[in-house]
Amino acid sequence: MGKAGKALREVLTKYGISQNSLAVAMGLQRSAIYKWFHEERDPTAETAADILKALKTLNHRAAEEFVQRYLGDVLKDESQD
Repeated sequence: MGKAGKALREVLTKYGISQNSLAVAMGLQRSAIYKWFHEERDPTAETAADILKALKTLNHRAAEEFVQRYLGDVLKDESQD
């Protein structure tokens, strides 16, 4: 599976955010978060944006780290190589 689930798992674990807390913040059932967390399914790009919004309400640093872990290589300025 893709990077989003792995990034989500690492961030939730590091910041002590439960899957249930994220599910409540997103208005979803915990089973959806579970599937992403365990990389059984990948969230869509639109859903990744919703994950980011929900993480911002729970822990701003966790939200920033999710973006870095998920999109870090994309955001990296190639001129810095």
